[in-house]
Amino acid sequence: MSSYLLLSILLGYFIVLMVIARLTKGKEDNQTFFIANRSAPWYLVAFGMIGASLSGVTFISVPGWVEDTGFSYFQMVLGYIVGYFVIGTVLLPIYYKYKLTSIYTYLSTRFGAKTYKTGASFFVLSRIVGASFRLYLVASVLQWVIFEQMGIPFWCTVIVTIALIWLYTHKSGIKTIIWTDVLQTLFMLIALCLALYYITASLEIEHLFGWLGQQDNTQIFFFDDYKSPYFFWKQFLSGALIAIVMTGLDQDMMQKNLACRSLSDAQKNMFWFTIILTIVNFVFLILGALLTAYALANGIDAQGDRLFPIIATQSDLGLGLSIVFLLGLIAAAYSSADSALTSLTTSISIDLLDIEKRLQQDRQEHTRKRVHLLVSLLLILVILAFNYLITDKSVIAKLFEFAGYTYGPLLGLYALGVLTKVQVRDRWVPWVAVCTPIVGYLISQWTLTNYDFDFGFFILALNGALCFLGLLLIRSSQPTPT
Repeated sequence: MSSYLLLSILLGYFIVLMVIARLTKGKEDNQTFFIANRSAPWYLVAFGMIGASLSGVTFISVPGWVEDTGFSYFQMVLGYIVGYFVIGTVLLPIYYKYKLTSIYTYLSTRFGAKTYKTGASFFVLSRIVGASFRLYLVASVLQWVIFEQMGIPFWCTVIVTIALIWLYTHKSGIKTIIWTDVLQTLFMLIALCLALYYITASLEIEHLFGWLGQQDNTQIFFFDDYKSPYFFWKQFLSGALIAIVMTGLDQDMMQKNLACRSLSDAQKNMFWFTIILTIVNFVFLILGALLTAYALANGIDAQGDRLFPIIATQSDLGLGLSIVFLLGLIAAAYSSADSALTSLTTSISIDLLDIEKRLQQDRQEHTRKRVHLLVSLLLILVILAFNYLITDKSVIAKLFEFAGYTYGPLLGLYALGVLTKVQVRDRWVPWVAVCTPIVGYLISQWTLTNYDFDFGFFILALNGALCFLGLLLIRSSQPTPT
């Protein structure tokens, strides 16, 4: 398939996004940029959050996992349901009660200024690493499929990619993203469904679920080995906690919910979002089983993250699959990347720089625009570091896992704040938060070496518990703020 044709599709896609940005342009003030003036329809937010939650990592990686891990990932997805229930019934009421723009302002009200800055800093670190990794993965695929054949270097691909995202988000922020997320989610779901159709037809499968029942790599539940990272209760409980921290305690995801008109609208958004996301994740696993079978039947040597891209662009399934794969990949990647850029701008501006308290209105908007540009440049630098400074790509995967460690302190902080009335010595909180992932890593390595026990994603629970216990050690006799 011609790289110039793929490039034309890519540019056409971004032109559509720019048109949407133009049509949805608000007053270009901070309230529009941060929370869309709290006027977003809940059903648009719910649909658009699907694409933001899945990202390009899900689009590429989840189908590639099936060959080695079966459908074990769905155990975690079932845990997500519990986590989203907690978000809708516990966290959202708190955020709306205090009328928050940044969810980390709650930590200031509950504990104090240093705790507030600590929580926001851990989010910024997590989101920069996570968003950069997601964009790195997608930029690598675009480089391999399109730009490498045209002689364009990787650094140029990255700069152009981030620049395009900056162009359609820098004026109206979350107000624009809510609408672009709807389009991008729609493209991603169309790509998913068409990919299923193409491969099912090629394999001549008449009864899909009957065929799935006959495969060796479609096992969902794993109860036999508690030491395994795929053990059901590890995956299920980890899924619940990951949903709570990576959605409910994540400014990126909650910023869209806070843009809804009311608490009841935000809760309806979470309810329908949960149902759709569960179904979509299961369909991605089905796609993974089909891709694995197709590769085996046609002698295609591709595993993991390369499975879907190679079959979509280099097999005999036709031009249609290549086009829908590219659109789906771009949609999944940029629906998470653009909201990450906006949420980072929001958290740095409000939480770390205190622009709402320190600056006049006109200076607030000027500072926010500068932060938005600087965050874009920072993402470029981190992505290029992944590619040029780290030659062992498995280390990049470890860096992505490290981002999960940074959510442990957030889990501990909010658990103590919501579940207890304990007050802490605010000045010691940063030390507890920094020590938590270090101690968690040492414990995980010790159990793996001495007992062959792999925490897997359950490391989040360990870090959350360590932070919670550490905070209890620095508890204060001062009364809890009301």
